[in-house]
Amino acid sequence: MLDEGTYTAIREPRAEGRLTLDGRWHQISPKYVVSQTVQNGIFAALVLVAMIVLGATLDQPWAWWAGAALIVVTIITQVILPRQARALGYMLREDDIVFRKGILWQRIVAVPYGRMQLVDITHGPMDRAFGIAKLKMVTAAATTGVEIPGLSQASAEVLRDALIQVAETRRTGL
Repeated sequence: MLDEGTYTAIREPRAEGRLTLDGRWHQISPKYVVSQTVQNGIFAALVLVAMIVLGATLDQPWAWWAGAALIVVTIITQVILPRQARALGYMLREDDIVFRKGILWQRIVAVPYGRMQLVDITHGPMDRAFGIAKLKMVTAAATTGVEIPGLSQASAEVLRDALIQVAETRRTGL
């Protein structure tokens, strides 16, 4: 259920000898890329409309440069989005959940089950349209809050329930 409709293989870091954890990596749904592409397209269209209104109608020449810069950044973001999505993954281990993301600046976070205070699922209108959700785990430490975007809604619910069940059995006092 967790890997239904996800990418087929997670890309490992290039440095040898890293990430030698037991367990199995799970990935996000490719629908996340489609959802983000639609959102980027909507954003670019709104910027284009603002450029035309401000630049042509209201005679504001700075709008052309600012709008062009925003559109270029959006295009660059869109180009690297599929690779970023393939780099997102999580691993369920005996005592913790490990989350990894990033291409150049990789971040790997292990969150002990007993330290979880909140497991939350959020999905906006665009996420609901594509059947995906974001699962967020909160701990007392601000830096270890983990968000896993792009999970299918069914996977997010199964994962949330499993994390809550395991966290209850491994609860540690604060």
